[in-house]
Amino acid sequence: MSARELMRVEVLGRVKAKSLQLVEAATLLGVSYRQAKRLWRRFKRGGPKAIQHGAVGRPSNRGTPARRRHQVLALIRRKYSGDVTTRFGPTLIAEHLASEDGLTVDHETVRRWMLAAGLWSRQRRRTAYRQRRERKAHFGELVQLDGSVHAWYEDRGPRRCLLTMVDDATSHSAGLFSGAETIWAAAAVLRRWIEQHGVPHALYTDWKNVYVRAATEASAPRGWCR
Repeated sequence: MSARELMRVEVLGRVKAKSLQLVEAATLLGVSYRQAKRLWRRFKRGGPKAIQHGAVGRPSNRGTPARRRHQVLALIRRKYSGDVTTRFGPTLIAEHLASEDGLTVDHETVRRWMLAAGLWSRQRRRTAYRQRRERKAHFGELVQLDGSVHAWYEDRGPRRCLLTMVDDATSHSAGLFSGAETIWAAAAVLRRWIEQHGVPHALYTDWKNVYVRAATEASAPRGWCR
């Protein structure tokens, strides 16, 4: 019996012992007086067992036949199982069952079946831990170059691109403003750095196409920095 059914048996037993009025029992049970009367009639005819839900021990009318469950689990074992890094999840399996195997099963049902069969756990695939790289030990070992387009002058001028070079060891930086992030602007800020600090041992930029293609005269804007 459920907790609610046990409580009903206990309250109706007090009604039978005449230590509680039926109207009071209805209040305790949280049901209408009419419902309490129906429960009392069932209790008088059949005792505590009559209070138990009639569907107890029977297969649910909404349940999926065992044959369908076995069929789905067999397909999962054959086509969609694997270790934690390669296996399909219940939602994806439900989609493939519908599209490839013609079996429509709710993904939550698939999840319950897989858990019961030991084919699924809540363990998640952990991404590889990326350790932070230590800074270089000496000035000039690595210099990073990047551009940032922003309204640096707010409403006092147009948007500009700030080309910045930063030393990895010391965070010392230098920069130039340009109308756009071009290879010519990058070359200019690099030249200024070399004139002041010498040639860096290594230069890091991102993989924008401005840094991985050859410059042309046509791509050089006039008056690009100030």
